[in-house]
Amino acid sequence: MTEFADLYAAIDATTKTNEKVAAMTAYFKQASPADAVWAMYFLSGRRPKRAINTVKLQSWAAEDAGIPAWLFTECYDAVGDLAETITLILGADAKIDGAETTLSDWVTDVILPLGGKSEPEQREVITHAWHQLPALPRFLFNKLITGAFRVGVSQDLVQRALAQATGIPAPTLAHRMMGEWHPTAQFYTQLISPDSDQALSSRPYPFALAHPLEGAIEALGNPDDWQIEWKWDGIRAQVIRRRGETFVWSRGEELITDLFPEIRQIGDNLPDGTVLDGEILAWRNGQPLPFADLQKRIGRKTVGKKLLADVPVTLVAFDLLELAGEDIRELPLAQRRQKLEAIDADFVLAPLHVGTWQELSEIRLGAREAGTEGFMLKRLNAAYGTGRKRGVWWKWKTEPMTVDAVLVYAQRGSGRRASLYSDYTFAIWDETGNLVPFAKAYSGLDDDEMRRVDAFVRQHTLEKFGPVRTVTPQLVMELAFEGIQLSKRHKSGIAVRFPRISRWRHDKSPEQADTLINVKRLINGDDSA
Repeated sequence: MTEFADLYAAIDATTKTNEKVAAMTAYFKQASPADAVWAMYFLSGRRPKRAINTVKLQSWAAEDAGIPAWLFTECYDAVGDLAETITLILGADAKIDGAETTLSDWVTDVILPLGGKSEPEQREVITHAWHQLPALPRFLFNKLITGAFRVGVSQDLVQRALAQATGIPAPTLAHRMMGEWHPTAQFYTQLISPDSDQALSSRPYPFALAHPLEGAIEALGNPDDWQIEWKWDGIRAQVIRRRGETFVWSRGEELITDLFPEIRQIGDNLPDGTVLDGEILAWRNGQPLPFADLQKRIGRKTVGKKLLADVPVTLVAFDLLELAGEDIRELPLAQRRQKLEAIDADFVLAPLHVGTWQELSEIRLGAREAGTEGFMLKRLNAAYGTGRKRGVWWKWKTEPMTVDAVLVYAQRGSGRRASLYSDYTFAIWDETGNLVPFAKAYSGLDDDEMRRVDAFVRQHTLEKFGPVRTVTPQLVMELAFEGIQLSKRHKSGIAVRFPRISRWRHDKSPEQADTLINVKRLINGDDSA
């Protein structure tokens, strides 16, 4: 556990990417396969199911530290992070032998079995661990058992470090790590083996992703150098047909074959050794249905006949990654598109747009009416990359919808924002002249603005409900969002997609915030609200 704690400290102490990669590289070079695979698992953002109720943890920690529950709550409120609060109140009393136990032993012998133990047994195991571990390993143990472990690295950086430590190319590692895998020493040994194919028959390729367009569209040069498609509002997916089987993977690396039998059927009709990249959309009469309809198919274990009839889906395919069992991602997009067009199957081929930038700008104005979010711009001479490669794929989205709303609730954030009130709920005026909660937003303010809002929340709290504070309705923010729909689950009767703060409206009073009547007009495409 000591080595993993040292790695965490090294990563947490720097903002420089190369230093983070160097720290991970050094760790992977010396770690055993059993430790390395768990480090890789946690660093890349995966986590086992949380087995412990955090309320119980708070109670056990308070009793172990000999302080009343109210004092623990006050400490937690000041620190803002449960794992850190527990670590601090328990002091420095610890044995070193607990720190020397390996990461894999802690996970497999202590953390994973917690879910199968009785409450008294859980308490005994956890409190014993608290007194075995020094401060930093104890903090990490708390993070792991609460499922809250995070550190400032991405999966791409983990793969870069593994590549440097093992000599296996990062794209190969990225492919081998896609989809479902279990953190075992055997998996890690196969992962870094030069000759291992990792049983890739069911695995998707790492998805290529786009950057938001920056600057003027004309800066991209000749539009004939770009493949221009609609940016669809659905579920990004790869459809794989290999060795007589079909697999459908979401961009979130979830196997969703059984959720979408229509997409499975499309895959079953593909030539063997084919991998398509595209978007799953709710679809009827040649047109996409709203994402809200597609949501009815998401998160269900089974899909009944009525839902299949009410919300039919299809695959809009826009790229071909494998053909006749050959990985063709290194071919230019123009060639991949030609090969995609030659496949005889019942998917929808993504239509392309051509014209001058001015003509394309005018077409883009009709994106919402077409059920899309704008355009995707993909360089025709580029290979299919892994992750976001600047200058290759751009998303040229429509301008977001905006609403002026009033801050009514605030809650502490997490991570580096744990001590700040940075999670906000906003309201708009209903027909009776009351403020009704409308949307939550967690991003959009810079650090200085966030500190100023935090000070306002502390000075203007009206009520407390657990971690949430009701504040004087005084601050007005402009919220931006990508979509809006009617919703019976929300008090306002509407729900928005991807809300964020676009600016602080210092020029507006709460009375000048938007009304529910005007905001509902946006549902019908009236942007004058």
